[in-house]
Amino acid sequence: MGKLRTVSGWDVREMERNAELTDGTIVIRPCELADAQRVYEAVRESMAAVSPWAPWCRPEYSIEDARTWLASLPEAWAQGTDYDFAVVDPHDGAWLGGCGLNQFNHVHHFANLGYWTRTSRAGRGIATAAARLLARFGFEALKLKRIEIVAAVDNKASQRVAEKAGATREGVLRNRHVVRDKLYDAVMFSLLPEDIVQPM
Repeated sequence: MGKLRTVSGWDVREMERNAELTDGTIVIRPCELADAQRVYEAVRESMAAVSPWAPWCRPEYSIEDARTWLASLPEAWAQGTDYDFAVVDPHDGAWLGGCGLNQFNHVHHFANLGYWTRTSRAGRGIATAAARLLARFGFEALKLKRIEIVAAVDNKASQRVAEKAGATREGVLRNRHVVRDKLYDAVMFSLLPEDIVQPM
């Protein structure tokens, strides 16, 4: 894994949202309002694959939905409730997908990690790389002690990503995942700081 940039020493609640993390194959950076068109296009392209598992990915998803979401992110970052990142190609800046940390438990120092890859770039290890970079951000910058990845039992692709990222499967939680009007049992995975190998 390549160098993790601009993390050490951050006070993430006070800093500007200018993070950029890379492993040399992808870059993750905070989402920006200027990303709206690219988010919209990626979501529309990926509707069939992502919609069953992500409540926000719905058939009527519009460019205004993308703009509204992006406009809300600086405040969420400042409040420490959500840290959403774009996953982009380091060579041409192409939007590859997204990842984020949310659902923070500040008493026990853990959070949920989510990810998605646009359909045309799926199957290339992008989500796995993004999950590992984001986990390092969570452990090093946010000082988390545990990161959870929750995937519906039928969402095999997301489970494979969690496993490839080095997460430990802990069990199946009943009625844990809700997507619109559907309720799913879900597999719980966890990452601890020692699961993310540091670069040499």
